[in-house]
Amino acid sequence: MPDVQPSPEPFRAQTAPGALDDLRARLRATRWPDVPEDADWSLGTDVGYLRELVAYWADEFDWPAQEAALAALPRFRVPVGGLGIHFVHARAVAPAGPVLPLVLSHGWPDSFWRYSKVVPLLTDPGAHGADPADAFDVVVPDIPGFGHSDRPAGPPLNSIDVAALWAELMGVLGYERFGAAGGDLGSHISRYLALDHPERVVAVHRTDAGLPVFSGERSTLSAEERDWFDAVAAWGASEGAYAAMQRTKPGTAAFGLTDSPVGLAAWIVEKLRGWSDCGGDVRRSFTKDEILTNVTLYWLTGTIGSSMRMYHANAAIPPAQLARRVEVPSGFSLFRGDVVRPPRAWLERTTNAVRVTQPARGGHFAPFEEPELYAEELRAFFRPYRTATAR
Repeated sequence: MPDVQPSPEPFRAQTAPGALDDLRARLRATRWPDVPEDADWSLGTDVGYLRELVAYWADEFDWPAQEAALAALPRFRVPVGGLGIHFVHARAVAPAGPVLPLVLSHGWPDSFWRYSKVVPLLTDPGAHGADPADAFDVVVPDIPGFGHSDRPAGPPLNSIDVAALWAELMGVLGYERFGAAGGDLGSHISRYLALDHPERVVAVHRTDAGLPVFSGERSTLSAEERDWFDAVAAWGASEGAYAAMQRTKPGTAAFGLTDSPVGLAAWIVEKLRGWSDCGGDVRRSFTKDEILTNVTLYWLTGTIGSSMRMYHANAAIPPAQLARRVEVPSGFSLFRGDVVRPPRAWLERTTNAVRVTQPARGGHFAPFEEPELYAEELRAFFRPYRTATAR
């Protein structure tokens, strides 16, 4: 008997009122740490800012309204590789030419939320002042252990594993060939889609290249590359404590972050501020409602621990895998406010880099911070590859 493909089922999240009551009670019962005067953000999340955010979360934040707004996206779940995968699947609106399927991979600390603003810009460009011929069919899955996808019961999945799941998911949706794009962990996943499924991925776009892996002689690197390696090392020494924890002992941190919504918010908000193009004022990149929507998704799904475990899984990827060169046509949009942006020489050393741009605004969360700019970057990069596939 031939294998029967699983059929995606429409998905709509519904939060029980009791879960919100429990959340508000925990927020109001917070034990606040002592903080030296004028510490600001120098020791981590600023307590003054967080107190303000938490008061809003407890008394004013309208989660049902945010949940309803997210429900406007066409969302589904389907079993893939033995796991239930939650994803957005938005088809192109009134396309004026070949439609390119595009799988967008998010990172940490977020979920499909990262792309919630950009989906309509990509599926209906004509309604947003762009060329209707640039329409995409957009697929945005939640990584297993994030958001509304299942949490692996056994060992956590690494980026190679997730790339294989995405290739299978795109097949379930009827897409033999497609484009891939992502940032943060999603950059790794998109890279392995291109490496392991080059016959299916027509082109791959990333907003970063990850941290550098190089086993050759440092003297063979360009001066620009050597300077970048030094900058990455300095960034890791001053900003990388979270990653060391998540790579080595994520389970320890998970106890506190799963039990305390304020602890969870502090862990995530510091990264939203530090990695965005906000000039030190997180309010320039995200509203309170936007921040709390992301954090509340983590809280209600209980996925902070499972999301951090992916760092542990990725740390065990063999160096030979990390050193593979991507031959699929690759594009990079290195947004101004992102961290440790690689030089073009490194991108050309490690990929078939056909387009590299440096947008003047936006940071690590570019699809959310600057959705119009990010959408235009994707339209421009993928335009030459539309005839490589059909809807």
